[in-house]
Amino acid sequence: MNIIGAVVRFVVSALVLMVVGYLVPGFGRLTFWSALVAALVIAALGWVVEMLFGERMTPYGRGIVGFLSGAVVIYLAQLFVPGMRVTILGALLASLVIGIIDLFVPTQFSRRENRT
Repeated sequence: MNIIGAVVRFVVSALVLMVVGYLVPGFGRLTFWSALVAALVIAALGWVVEMLFGERMTPYGRGIVGFLSGAVVIYLAQLFVPGMRVTILGALLASLVIGIIDLFVPTQFSRRENRT
């Protein structure tokens, strides 16, 4: 992935987090800059989870385990992002909403595209 693709990915992820803040109860509304930092933190925490437990544990691994690990990552992100407040229920709902939004607006390039 090139640098422009990475920047676009994080901007789209930040916008998705801002939308989630308006849709999900228990997930505080974020400014654009807080959402951008949150997108970076969530990506870093997701990478750590993937390195520790394998791709099955990521939200892209699909299934209940990936969904729950996504909720845990979102909940833990509030510890590192100033202004981000999430309840446990808010993290679960946010993980669900982000998964649904990701079906229509993918925030990560598929693995097949990265191999070429």
